[in-house]
Amino acid sequence: MARIAVIGAGMGAMAAAARLAVAGHRVTVYERTATYGGSVGRFERDGFGFDTGPGLLHLPAVYRDLFVKTGKEPLESCVELVQVDPAARHVFADGTEVSLPNASRAGVVSALGEALGADAGERWGDFLVRAREAWDRTRRPLLEEPLWPNWRVLAEREPYPALSRRRLLRTRTARTLAEVGTLELGDPRLTALLESHALAAGLDPRTAPASAAVLPYMEHAFGAWYVRGGVRELARAVYERCTARRVEFVFGAEVVSVVEKDGRASGVELADGTVAGADFVVGGPPDATAALTGGQDLYGGDAPEPDPAALSCGKVVVCLALRGPRETGAAHRTVVHTTDREDELALFGTGGPPARPTVWVERPDDPLLRPDGHESVVLTATVPSLAHHDWSAAGAADAFADRMVAAAGRALPSLPGRVLWREVRTPVHTERETGAEGGAVPAPTLAGGDGVLLRPSNSTRVPGLFTAGGWAHPGGGLPHAGMSGALVAGLIVEGPDFRGSQ
Repeated sequence: MARIAVIGAGMGAMAAAARLAVAGHRVTVYERTATYGGSVGRFERDGFGFDTGPGLLHLPAVYRDLFVKTGKEPLESCVELVQVDPAARHVFADGTEVSLPNASRAGVVSALGEALGADAGERWGDFLVRAREAWDRTRRPLLEEPLWPNWRVLAEREPYPALSRRRLLRTRTARTLAEVGTLELGDPRLTALLESHALAAGLDPRTAPASAAVLPYMEHAFGAWYVRGGVRELARAVYERCTARRVEFVFGAEVVSVVEKDGRASGVELADGTVAGADFVVGGPPDATAALTGGQDLYGGDAPEPDPAALSCGKVVVCLALRGPRETGAAHRTVVHTTDREDELALFGTGGPPARPTVWVERPDDPLLRPDGHESVVLTATVPSLAHHDWSAAGAADAFADRMVAAAGRALPSLPGRVLWREVRTPVHTERETGAEGGAVPAPTLAGGDGVLLRPSNSTRVPGLFTAGGWAHPGGGLPHAGMSGALVAGLIVEGPDFRGSQ
């Protein structure tokens, strides 16, 4: 039995802790804040509750596997999963609307054909076939296996089978997601639908590789799921699975350094001077973990170099307590697309927050999150991180929240007049609560694009030291966090020859 110190109680860290405890190890989690879950947060006031992180779960199989492997109670015995239908209602810049059914390629094609024209539906259906091919090519190396030592193969090979198009007397193929929209989809509304998945992940579609096509494919193929009581309930269930397996949690315990002995990680030092010995240490973001080791290079100079632009995005979340009940048949999620694409994409440079943002509106039909006769709604938008915008400046948060409410009003005209009160959360809150530099939100790992969206390996050059979570392989997102924990646990239990679950 080994002693294992885990730094932080995010989803990836807890997933690793539960698996390691079941393997017979003594696991202690040191969390600098007062609670667990990382970015999977909750805000509560006056009987209203709001998810301040992810609002839906994709690829629930990742967490089903976690619960199967760590105990007799399956995931569905610990939380109630509800497959939302439609998966999303989309309101485009020209006012066109379409509701896309959940986990049904044929249904999505039919809905798009009715709303945008038969050709549009067929083009999206053909695109999904190509996106599936990219998914099939990258699923194992990017989600289920440790990062390959020859990771440059993933960087150099574009897995998306782009079509060849004759344009201006020359043949062109899409290399970026934006080019997929231009060259293969044609309709600006389909392009907006495609690009919204990149934007939700904090990616600029103009620079994201064409392999980002897997993002809409994942939603269409595996569905969108709501956790009754909010996604925070998933974090609670994982935490309780950890404690049931005798993982010890120490809250309010800030780790200030990783202790080394004879060139190997041998424990952690806390802010109060306490040193906790360990045979293995599981850290968080590679940059932060490197700082805890005195700034040494954790990967010997041989690690993917993420695109700095991918670190520039955060989220603004507006929690709305609404007067009056949710109308019958309302969509759980509505995506209100920007009316000014160029203005919005300027957020990836130095353009600041968009004047007309794309807004994701979450309206869970969940009595656990609101008083009787009222409604709990969450608005989310992608924005520059603290590195590019001062969200602490007087009026900055409220001014942008006003824009988000106005945008949401395009799809829900009655919404602005129903607001009882609101809570606005910016990258300032994200940085404080998760420790992410600048309040940035990590994107999932993607192949192609010269490797700018690959993340560093979970194993490091320091024996006994590993990294888990959204800033390490396989990147950000709830499914990816769960797989990060599985990969770290496999590398510790089975050693460096571990090649992922079979």
